[in-house]
Amino acid sequence: MTETLVLDVTQLDRDFPLAAHRILADLVRGGAALGWLDPPSPDEVAALLTDVLAATRDGDGALRAAYRDGRLVGLGYWLRYSRPTHRPHADLEKLAVAGDAHGHGIGRALTAALIADARTAGIEVLTLDARGDNANALHLYRSLGFTEYGRLPDFVSVGERRYDKVFCALDLR
Repeated sequence: MTETLVLDVTQLDRDFPLAAHRILADLVRGGAALGWLDPPSPDEVAALLTDVLAATRDGDGALRAAYRDGRLVGLGYWLRYSRPTHRPHADLEKLAVAGDAHGHGIGRALTAALIADARTAGIEVLTLDARGDNANALHLYRSLGFTEYGRLPDFVSVGERRYDKVFCALDLR
């Protein structure tokens, strides 16, 4: 059985941005709701990762990466809310697992590590949103203690299709 290694990313090695781009672009190309309508460019992903790492160095975020057999197969991050009154809260912004690595517990391992990082950083409430048709992700989040606190019916449009936007929170207090 191949072991998944989940690492705290504190700096980007040369290959990480391109490997992350491949995962994100492939998932978006396949219809995943990751914040892009079209697959992001390598430069967009590199800029995003640079921003996340800057927040992480300031104690305002965490970036985790999952590897199997030395290959990046998933990544996720959270960022602390920037408004002064919301500083003890953070949003799990992205969680992405390569298509060929689904079903091996990688999303669970990444999310659990990010939750632990949030607790260590003093985050009181970790929030996220997911597209309503993403039953696997919503099941994962519920199994880790997230509860739904809101839903915007038919908020997300993909072509002619409409999906709910589901808001979830995990109280870490």
